[in-house]
Amino acid sequence: MSLLASLMAAGVTSLAQPAGYMPPDYDEASHWLCRPGREDACAVNIDATVIEADGSTTIEPHVIAEDPAIDCFYVYPTVSNDETPNSDLVANDEEMRVIEAQFARFNSVCRPFAPMYRQVTLTALRAMMAGNTDTGADGVMGYLDVAASFRHYMENDNDGRPFVLIGHSQGTRMLTQLVAREIDGTPLQDQMLSALLIGFNVTQPVDAATGGSFQSVAPCTGPEDTGCVIAYVSFRADAPPPEGSRFANSGDPDTRVVCTNPADLPGTEGNVEFDAYLNTRSAFTSSGVMGDWVEGGPEIETPFVKVPGLLSGECLDNESGQYLALTVHGDPSDPRTDTIVGDVMTPDGAILADWGLHLIDFGIVQGDLIDFVGAQAELHGAD
Repeated sequence: MSLLASLMAAGVTSLAQPAGYMPPDYDEASHWLCRPGREDACAVNIDATVIEADGSTTIEPHVIAEDPAIDCFYVYPTVSNDETPNSDLVANDEEMRVIEAQFARFNSVCRPFAPMYRQVTLTALRAMMAGNTDTGADGVMGYLDVAASFRHYMENDNDGRPFVLIGHSQGTRMLTQLVAREIDGTPLQDQMLSALLIGFNVTQPVDAATGGSFQSVAPCTGPEDTGCVIAYVSFRADAPPPEGSRFANSGDPDTRVVCTNPADLPGTEGNVEFDAYLNTRSAFTSSGVMGDWVEGGPEIETPFVKVPGLLSGECLDNESGQYLALTVHGDPSDPRTDTIVGDVMTPDGAILADWGLHLIDFGIVQGDLIDFVGAQAELHGAD
């Protein structure tokens, strides 16, 4: 069983409350990784070094918005290394690192909210991959935690403000359920500017914008839209989803996997340059090791880099599936790196082809995602 299939098997199939379930106390400050105005996981140094094709560098400082007009609510992917089937509510290094990699930068355009939740752990998923189908992992508990944290936010912090939902992988699995059960087609959809549901199969009919994962929430076509979704799974253009891949294929001939290119939401431009923010150190243990960013150049001291002109991509719909295809424009004649890491790898270094660039789904277009949310804030933000 693949890791994705294992996650889906442990996911939310019903809302039967687990025996003895008690929601976390989201009045407890430690049950939030990020909240506005705190020195927490979102208040970290995420400055970036801009590396031009000729190897020259400049520093782009990160600036936190002083009074943003909207909120962002984030649910993180499968990162917990806890030894139990479901994680506890204690933030470890892995939760802090994924906030840095995927979410902290959004505080330049919105107030950040990121709850802890008792997710299915990497420990449980790896056991499932090894053939253990009785790990005790409980995806319903994780979903109920996320739903409780969102209700707490709405009741105690939102005060009628527009909001954006942001998730990745297991976090997207949780938020897809939340949108479908509590937002889709309700008055709350008018308050939701967008849902960025990255790194998991969100579906739509082959001949309609809605009717798959959601009945009323359609793919975003620009910042003027509200109540819409941005969703995609990413692969290298020269390594498309393999046959039988669970990413990029819905498994249903009547539906397709949603692909919205954040750098080209109308989908009219084809292959366009990406505004990427890439970690100078890996945020995930299952990634390859990045070599020098600049051959013979200075050591990069910021936690992130930008590489103008190196990455581009487009949404493809072909025999391999529906996916965001990344092209790397390396030039051996210049000193800048010609490649990037981000493929999911086994401990012995084998690439898991059906996972594509899952580890950097966010990073390759993070600037484009933030620009989109910022544009939505300008058009639809609270007074």
